[in-house]
Amino acid sequence: MSMMLRILVLLLSFAAPTFATPIVLQVDATEAARKIYHAELHIPTAPGPLTLLYPKWIPGDHAPSGPINDLAGLHISANGQPLLWKRDSIELFAFHIDVPQGVSSIDVKLDFLSAAEADGSNSVSSTSELAILSWNQMILYPQGQASDDLEITARLRLPRDWKFGTALPVEATNGNSVEFKAVSLTTLVDSPVLTGRHFRRIELTPGAVPAHYLEIAADSDEPLNVSPTVIEKYRKVVREGRALFGATHYREYHFLLALSDQLPHFGIEHHESSEDRAREDYFTDFTSNLTDATLLPHEFIHSWNGKYRRPEGLATRDFEQPMRGDLLWVYEGLTQYFGWVLAARSELVTAGLNRQFLALAAANLDNRAGREWRSLADTAISAQRLYDARPDWESMRRGVDFYDEGVLIWLEVDTTIRSESQGKKSLDDFCRLFFGAPGGPPQVKPYTFEDLTGTLNNIANYDWKAFFETRVNRIGTDRAPLGGIEAGGYRLTYVDLMPGSEAASEGNRPGISVAYSIGLRMRADGLIIDVLPELAAAQAGLGPGMRVVTVNGQEYSAELLNDEVRKTKTGGSLELTVRNGRSISNYKLNYHDGAKYPVLQRNGQAALIDDILKPLTR
Repeated sequence: MSMMLRILVLLLSFAAPTFATPIVLQVDATEAARKIYHAELHIPTAPGPLTLLYPKWIPGDHAPSGPINDLAGLHISANGQPLLWKRDSIELFAFHIDVPQGVSSIDVKLDFLSAAEADGSNSVSSTSELAILSWNQMILYPQGQASDDLEITARLRLPRDWKFGTALPVEATNGNSVEFKAVSLTTLVDSPVLTGRHFRRIELTPGAVPAHYLEIAADSDEPLNVSPTVIEKYRKVVREGRALFGATHYREYHFLLALSDQLPHFGIEHHESSEDRAREDYFTDFTSNLTDATLLPHEFIHSWNGKYRRPEGLATRDFEQPMRGDLLWVYEGLTQYFGWVLAARSELVTAGLNRQFLALAAANLDNRAGREWRSLADTAISAQRLYDARPDWESMRRGVDFYDEGVLIWLEVDTTIRSESQGKKSLDDFCRLFFGAPGGPPQVKPYTFEDLTGTLNNIANYDWKAFFETRVNRIGTDRAPLGGIEAGGYRLTYVDLMPGSEAASEGNRPGISVAYSIGLRMRADGLIIDVLPELAAAQAGLGPGMRVVTVNGQEYSAELLNDEVRKTKTGGSLELTVRNGRSISNYKLNYHDGAKYPVLQRNGQAALIDDILKPLTR
């Protein structure tokens, strides 16, 4: 026997055994309203040491966010006899068991305690009327095999009279019990279930293949009343998305939308579905729909960018292997860009309002003091920590800037391609080449930075490596990359009257009305969330956690503060009384420039941004 063969035999002797029989997972969700789920697993195995893993690194979260603290009631047995388990002392997501001789399978029981209140690492996912079930929260799997190679048959018991939506293929239903077809562990974790008492399914591509569905669960029937006009816009989201990429990589697609004021705003991508959460009045209130206009388009784009084509650092073999987020400015940034584009092309928002949203994002990034020490690349690498970062001092710390700064960078890529090709090519052409044909069922096709720049060069010959290096890795600059806005025919500037779109989004962007004047981001009750270090409030000594009590001697209100800031341009002064713990102090701000609200204004060049936002389909 050769040395190479000996090594191969030795390696195989340590590999986990494989079994023709799938793992069986049964989940009882009848107590979802109490925020508790019960799971049972039947796992084929062999005698000897066995390690079971709780999913740790969760796709879409880009982080070791598996909610291990909410795993409870763990019992493991074989042939009706309990087995002793021991958690690993270092890898807390691993559980070690010694399987006795003569045992061919083990049984696992566990409970999952869903969050009752949102905090830094947990998100509320159920109410008395609806629930979002994530399979990764309710399963243990054997160490040693890739998640693609582990086959799972899942069964789900729902509360009585609740309906459900999911991309997971159904084998059979019986009353409130559902049995799904056997799939890989990868597919199971990638296929959440939306369920609820008040439920509606809307076909977005009637009679077409692949089918597309908008499936809505809400806390009452009223939010399900989606107008035909709005439905047509979401049908156009599908048409525009498919026109952009030229091919699909799913068997069918499900927008799983939970509407509740008890759930946090949220969206996460899956290959054949997206899990989206919005306010209860999402379809019935103009402002609510406006501020969340890019939610569903963003997650839909991810089916191509993120799920089908995925940076190699995020394409891991199981849920234990760490993810590397170096290219999240592509994964999330390019998706954020086309989510913005798709919202306009599908008429979820007007092109004018979309330009105003771009102005808000650009102004926010253009006033990031943290740019002096931290590159955009570092925000991507640090994403697993920054997702849970506090909002105070965000300007100095930087947050997950690779989303909105990705928009600015990819806008500049788009305008550069259009310029270099004299209008014959655009970033749309790159999408069709990189993310498009051949279509088919779900698969993952990893890529590298070199793959990315190589394909871009096939569209427009340019030094893309240097282009990205200077924008993604640079530090010490006090300006955001605004080249795409300027090449697109606009410039970022500030006006003294709040644009209507900014007023509409005021509730979702606390304190933005005085962020670019005196430099404060505040809650409506006067609590300071963040200060922009180089502006008047920070220079006067104000900081996060303080609360404004009076403005120029009058009791604080948001309207009063805005009025007094506006008056500074015509000679008015600004003095704030502020509580900091037990201390109350007065701060006189050296500010005389009035209100400042970011907008995009035409700069005389060709309006390429307007061309970019035009629909591809009739």
